[in-house]
Amino acid sequence: MRAGELWTIARRDLNGRFRGLRLLFICLFLGVATLAAIGSLTTAITKELTDRGQEILGGDIEVALSQRLITDEEHAALEELGTVSDTVRMRAMAQLPADSIAQRKSASGNDDIGTVRVLAELKGVDQAYPLYGQLVLADGKSSNGPASADQIFVGEGLVDRLNVKLGDRLRFGTAEFTITGILAEEPDRIGEGFTLGPVALVSIAGLERTGLVQPGSLYEAKYRIRTSANADLQTMVASLESAFPIAGFEIKSRDQGAPGTTRFIERLGQFLGLVGLTALLVAGIGVGNGVASYLAGKRSAIATLKVLGAHSRDITAIYLMQIATVGSAAIFIGVALGAFVPSIIIGLAGDILPVQPGFSIFPIPLLTSALYGVLIAVIFAVPPLARARHIPAAGLFRGLVDAGRGAGWRIYLVSALAFLGIFALVIITARDPLFSGGFLITSLAILLILAVLGWLIRWISRILPRSRQPLVRLAIAGLHRPGAQTGALVVALGLGLTLFVMLAAIQTSLSNEITRSVPERAPNLFALDIPVDQETILRDRIAQIDPQAEINTVPALRGTIISYANTRVADLEELPEGAWFLNGDRGLTYSQDLPQGSEIAAGEWWAEQYDGPPLVSVDAQMAQVLNLELGDTLIVSVLGREISATISSFRQVNWETLGFNYTMVFSPNALADAPHSLAATVSLSESGNGKLERQISGIILELFPSSTVVEVSEIITEVRTILQQMAAAISIAASITILSGLAVLIGAIAAARQSRIYDSVILKTLGATRRQILLVQAMEYGLLSLVLAGVAMALGLTASWYVMTQIFEFGFVPDWTIVLLTLFGGAGLTLIIGLVGSWPVLSAKPAQALRHL
Repeated sequence: MRAGELWTIARRDLNGRFRGLRLLFICLFLGVATLAAIGSLTTAITKELTDRGQEILGGDIEVALSQRLITDEEHAALEELGTVSDTVRMRAMAQLPADSIAQRKSASGNDDIGTVRVLAELKGVDQAYPLYGQLVLADGKSSNGPASADQIFVGEGLVDRLNVKLGDRLRFGTAEFTITGILAEEPDRIGEGFTLGPVALVSIAGLERTGLVQPGSLYEAKYRIRTSANADLQTMVASLESAFPIAGFEIKSRDQGAPGTTRFIERLGQFLGLVGLTALLVAGIGVGNGVASYLAGKRSAIATLKVLGAHSRDITAIYLMQIATVGSAAIFIGVALGAFVPSIIIGLAGDILPVQPGFSIFPIPLLTSALYGVLIAVIFAVPPLARARHIPAAGLFRGLVDAGRGAGWRIYLVSALAFLGIFALVIITARDPLFSGGFLITSLAILLILAVLGWLIRWISRILPRSRQPLVRLAIAGLHRPGAQTGALVVALGLGLTLFVMLAAIQTSLSNEITRSVPERAPNLFALDIPVDQETILRDRIAQIDPQAEINTVPALRGTIISYANTRVADLEELPEGAWFLNGDRGLTYSQDLPQGSEIAAGEWWAEQYDGPPLVSVDAQMAQVLNLELGDTLIVSVLGREISATISSFRQVNWETLGFNYTMVFSPNALADAPHSLAATVSLSESGNGKLERQISGIILELFPSSTVVEVSEIITEVRTILQQMAAAISIAASITILSGLAVLIGAIAAARQSRIYDSVILKTLGATRRQILLVQAMEYGLLSLVLAGVAMALGLTASWYVMTQIFEFGFVPDWTIVLLTLFGGAGLTLIIGLVGSWPVLSAKPAQALRHL
C-alpha cells in the first residue's frame, strides 16, 4: 500500500477507538511534562541569578574580609579599580530600650510582655550603597540607607517579632536607634547568604556607635566595586590577589553573585530531573502495556487486514502511525504544559524562591524532555507492535490463548540503542555525570530486581503443587497462565510499595531526629562575643540564678583555608564535591583537650602543654572530601595572617548535639595570641523553662552589650521547618514516580483484560459466580502484595537509610508503626485499584463475550 492509503486507514481506525491508546498518552504526557517543567524552572532561576549578578553581588567585584576592616592601603587599591561601597555585617541582638519595656508593662499590667529581644543581622552601609539595584522601603520609596547615625531601617520580620513601628526605638550594643524605615527589598539580599534573623540596616557611623565591632568580634566586611561595563574582571581579580597574597581576601566577580544558591538550584534541578526521568522510565512500562492492550483489542482488525492481503510492513506502518500520532500529541502537550508550569510555580511559591524570574521559553530543557519522551516510546512501544506484525492471521484469531513469537532481535537492538541514547543524554546534560549515571543505574537496578522477582513468582507458581481448593488453585494459576501480566504487576506494585515505605521512613526519621534526639542533648543558649577576660564574671552571675547550669566556653575565631596538602585553593578550577568549607571563612578554635561531642578517628591528640610546631585536628568527613592524610599541611588565613599547621588527627564529630563543633581545632599555641572572643553554651537545670532562659539571656546582654545570645529553641524550630520542607519536597518528587507506578498498574490490568474476560466467561459458563471470580482475583493480587511487602520493606528501608545517613548525615530512627501501617495501607490501596480495574471483567456477559472470542 501507498503511504496515503496507510494513513487513511490509520486515521479512520484511530478516530473510531482512540480510547485504547489513552494509557500511552497519559504516561508520555505525565513524564514529559514533569521533565519539561523541572528543566524550565531550573533554567529560569539560574538564568535570573546570572542576569542579576551585579545586583545580587552588590557590585562587579566584591572583596570580603572576616573579623577585620580593610586598611587604607588596601582601600586605595580598590578605589583605583572603580567606585567602592563599604558594608559590614554581623549577628547582633535587637532589644527594646528599658523605658519602652517599662511602658509596655505598665500598659498591659503584666510583667510578661512577650519578646523584647531578637537575634538580627545588623548591617552597616555607606552612602555609596547600593551600587546596583535599589533599596526599597515599605512605602515604595527607594533609599541609600539611614541618613544619620541614630536612624535604622528594619525588616518586616523584626517589626513582627518585636511589635514595633516607625518612630519606635531599638538598641543594638550600647547605641539606640530610631526606626525611620521598614525594608521591603534589599538588592543584595541573596548574595548575603543564610541568615538566622531578620535584617536591620544602619550607617557605618551608626554601627560604630554600637561598640560591637571590636578585635575578636565575629563580623564580615564586604567592599563592592563598580567598574566600567567592558572591564576585564578576571585581570582585576588577579591583580588584587597578587598585590595582597596574604590579606585573606575572598574575591568574587559579578558572574558569581550567589554561587551557593546557584549550585543548590542546579543540584536540586538535577536531582528532580533524575526523579522525573525515573518516573518516565516507569511510565514507559505503562506505555508498553497500553500499546499491548490496544493491539490486543485490534487482533480481529489486524487479522482481517492480513486476510485481505496486507503485508506485515503495512500492519506495522498503520499502527506505528497511530502510536506516533498519539505519542507526538502527548509529548507536544507535555512540553507545552512544562513550559508554562514554571510561571505558575513561581507565582505560587512567592518568597520561597530566591528570585522571581519572568515568563520565558527555554528551548534546551523542552527539547531534551521531548527527546526523552521519543526514546521512551521507542523502547517500550515498538516491541509489542513488532510482536503483533509477526503473528499470522490464524494466530491472531486465537491470540487470546497463544502468546506468539517474540519481537525479534532487531527490535530489541533498537530498544537497546534507544536506552543507550537516554543514558548518553543524561551524562551529557548532567552537572555531575558520575552522580547522574549512578542514580540512573540504581533506578534501573531496582526495576530489574522487580522484573526478575516477577519472573521468579511466575516460575514458582507454575511448579507449586496444585491446591485442593479450586479458588486457591485458580488464583495461583492466574499468576503464570498465558497472557498473565505478573511481571508488570510486580514492577508496579513493588515500586509503589517501596516508595511508600521510603517516604514513611524518611519523614518519621526526620521528625524523630529533631523531636527526640536533638533536644535531649542540646544546650539552652548560645552566647557569642564574650570577652576572654570576662569568663569568670559570666559563670558567677549565671550561677547566682541557676547553680546547676552547665557552661561550656570555647575560643571563637574566623579564618579562610588558603592551602591544603600543598594545594592552593585559589589555583583550583572547581572545588571538590562536598568541599563547602573551602567557600569563604569558617569558624576556628583552639583547645587543649578533645572537644565534647568529638572522638578521635585516626591519629593522636596533642599532649598537655604542647609547645611544638602548630598542629590541627580535622573533621573526618572534611579529610575524606579533600583526600587528606595525617602529616599533611593545612594553611589558614586569620586576620590577614597565614598560619600553617600539621594535621595530627581526624575527628568524628557529632554535629547533632547543637554544641560547639568545629571542622578544624588547632593546638593552643597556633591561635592563642590572635585577637578573639569566647563563645559559650549554657545548659540550664530546667530544660524548656522559657522564663529562666529569658532571664539568663538578659543578664548576659546586661554584662556584655556587644555579645549575641541565641535561644536554641528558636534554632530547633528553624531546623524543624527546614527538614519538614525537605521531607515535603522529597514526597512531591517521589509522588511523580508513584503516579507513574499507578499508571503501570492500570496498564497491566488493561493489558490483561481480554485474557481475564476469556477466563471469566469460561468460569461463568461452568457455573462460577461473580463473587467467586472476584475472590479469585482478590487472592491473586493479595498473594502478590504479600510477597512484595517484604521486598518493598527491604528496598524502601535501604533507600531511606541511605538518604538519612549518607545525604542528610542524620541518625536513622523511623517510626516502625507508621512505616508498617503505610506499607499495608499502600498494599490495600493497590489491591482496591486492581479490583476496581477488574470490574469490566466481572460485567462481561458470556453470550456477548463468546461472540467476540
